[in-house]
Amino acid sequence: MGQGTRVRRRRARAFLAVLASGVLGVTGCDAVGGDPGPGPSSARPTPVWDTSPRSVAAVGDSITRGFDACMVLSDCPEVSWATGDRAEVDSLAVRLLGRDRAAARSWNHAVTGARMADLAGQMTRAGAHRPELVAVLVGANDACRSSVAEMTSVAGFRAGFQRAMRALRAQAPKAQVYVASIPDLKRLWSQGRTNPLGKQVWKLGICPSMLGDADSLDAAATARRETVGKRVADYNEVLREVCAQDLRCRTDGGAVHDYRFGTKELSHWDWFHPSVTGQAKLAGIAYRVVTAKRS
Repeated sequence: MGQGTRVRRRRARAFLAVLASGVLGVTGCDAVGGDPGPGPSSARPTPVWDTSPRSVAAVGDSITRGFDACMVLSDCPEVSWATGDRAEVDSLAVRLLGRDRAAARSWNHAVTGARMADLAGQMTRAGAHRPELVAVLVGANDACRSSVAEMTSVAGFRAGFQRAMRALRAQAPKAQVYVASIPDLKRLWSQGRTNPLGKQVWKLGICPSMLGDADSLDAAATARRETVGKRVADYNEVLREVCAQDLRCRTDGGAVHDYRFGTKELSHWDWFHPSVTGQAKLAGIAYRVVTAKRS
């Protein structure tokens, strides 16, 4: 055997040894759960949120219609927290767009008395404008029923909100959605019950499940109010969960529910709905959430 042949064989054996070592090394890592290298990411894409949308549509109930803010048992949309044009409110639309542009590029499709079951229709009408932002505040009327037995079930509330989001996405797939939490109805009862006029208006049928027999503090009345309060908390959790499934939706994190409305911020007609001052507070909360920069 020539010297050249022996050299070539030594090189071949060395190469095979290195190759075998590499194969065994990979197999060993896999066997003990080593990192297999980068693969498809299971993380959700980072949401895209524009902090300066150029049009606003509002949906919801009497709060967004400014009910009882200007006169008794009447809507007053000009003071709506979402789209109103009154200077003392400085609505979300005005803060985002400026007063002149807000007049042309904001729409209020909220309806006094609306419940979650009505939201899909409102979303369809709002979506027809192709708004860049839809502001939502709804759910109080689902808890404000003639009795606790008549309140919308949590499952029904969830199904209604999911249906509403689908209706919006069919019309405006890229619209951003701001969802306000439902106010603390028990807090509103505790504030308004100090006013004799307000309690007389309550007897006309405003939120009987919470406001009925307003001065009673017996066990049955207390349990009834606690049940309503718990249902509102459950609704707010539904709003958070459903919104979290949409990349272009954000909630207020419970800010409206947690806000401690005082008598100055409640209607002096019914001591339950927001006054003009209360509407301004809602506008401020919404603006901070919509314009917040989040990763």
